[in-house]
Amino acid sequence: MKASDKLPIYLDYAATTPVDPQVLETMMPYFTTNFGNSSSRFHAYGWLAEDALEEAKGIVSEVSGFSDKEIVFTSGATESINLALKGFIENFREPKHLITVKTEHKATLDTCEWIEKKGHKVTYLDVNANGQIDLNDLEKAIVPETVLVSVMQVNNETGIIQPLDEIIAIAKERNIRVHVDATQGVGKIQLPNEADLLSFSGHKIYAPKGVGILLVKKDTSLNSQIHGGKQQRNRRSGTLNIPGIIGIAEALSLAEKNRKEERLRISSLTKLLESSILDELQHVKTNSSDLFRAPGISNLCFKGLDGEELLMRMNKIAVSNGSACNSASTEPSYVLRAMGLSEAESYSSIRFSLGRFTTLEEIKQTAEHVIEVAKYLYNAN
Repeated sequence: MKASDKLPIYLDYAATTPVDPQVLETMMPYFTTNFGNSSSRFHAYGWLAEDALEEAKGIVSEVSGFSDKEIVFTSGATESINLALKGFIENFREPKHLITVKTEHKATLDTCEWIEKKGHKVTYLDVNANGQIDLNDLEKAIVPETVLVSVMQVNNETGIIQPLDEIIAIAKERNIRVHVDATQGVGKIQLPNEADLLSFSGHKIYAPKGVGILLVKKDTSLNSQIHGGKQQRNRRSGTLNIPGIIGIAEALSLAEKNRKEERLRISSLTKLLESSILDELQHVKTNSSDLFRAPGISNLCFKGLDGEELLMRMNKIAVSNGSACNSASTEPSYVLRAMGLSEAESYSSIRFSLGRFTTLEEIKQTAEHVIEVAKYLYNAN
C-alpha cells in the first residue's frame, strides 16, 4: 500500500492505521449482498449475518483466550473503556475505590473523573522515569473498598509496557478485578487473557474506525450503558455493525498470525530510525527505555527546539507530538510530565509511530529529513 507521492511519509500509526486490503475485501460482501441484520430471525439475510457474527466471535475467542460469550462489540476503545469502568462500578450501591495510572489515555482518566463525581474514590498512581508504575505503590494504594484496577498495556505516547503479570497477580490475590486497555498492545505483544476486562479498537490494527471490542470474563457483572434492544446479552444494545465486526475479527487474526515476525521487523526499523537521528544530533534523547517498550513507538525529545515549529517544518513526514485525542490542547504532554520531563522538554518531544506498511526506504528518508530540519533549527537558534 503506497500513499500518493504528494502525501508525506506516514509515521502516525499510533493515531490510526489504514484498513488492510485483505480486511476490506473480507468486509465488502456485508455492505452489499449479505447486508442483513443479525437479529432478523425469520429469513436468510438475517441468518447469513448471524453466521458471520458467530464466525467473527470464534476468531476473536481463539486469538484472545476469552470465550465467545465474553465478547462485546462496541464502537471503539473509548466506548469499551466507558462500559468497562462505569458498567462495573455501577454494580455497587456503596462508594468504592478504583486504582489507575496518571499516564492512562484520556478515555480512562475522564471516565474516572466522572466516577469520582458519583461518589467513588480513585487513586492515580505515579510512574517512574521509564513510565512504569512501582508495584509497591500499587500494593500501598489498595484499601478494603478497592474493587478495580485499570491500566493500559502499552502507552500510546511512549510505547512503555506496564508489568501486567505482576499487576494482575497482586489484584487477584486480593479479589480485585482488573481492566486492561490493550488498544496499543494488540497485534504487538501477547494479549493478557488473565484480565477480567480488556478493551481495544479496530482502527489501531488495520480495521475500520467505529468498531471496538470489550472482553468481559463471565463472572464479571456489567451494567449496560446503552439501552434499547438487549442485544449482546443485554450488555450493549443496538443493531450490530456486522461489516465492522467482520473487519475487526479479520484484522485481529492477521495481527496475531504475523505478530512475532512483524515485531522483529518493526523493532529493527525503530532502532534504525533512532540510531540514525541520535548519532547525528547530540541534543536529542529517547523518552523511554528499549527494555520496557513495545515495537513501533519512538518518542524523541529535541532539547531546546519548539516542538510545533519542528512539526511544521518536517513537512515530508506525518508525525505528532502525542496522542491524537489531545491534539486540540496546547498543554505539554501529561504523560511525559508524569515521567519527570520538564515542560520545555515535553514541548520539544515528537512521537514517531511505525506500522505494517512502513518501509526501510521510508525510515531512511525520514531520518535524513529530521536531521536536516533539526540541524537547521539548532543553527538558527
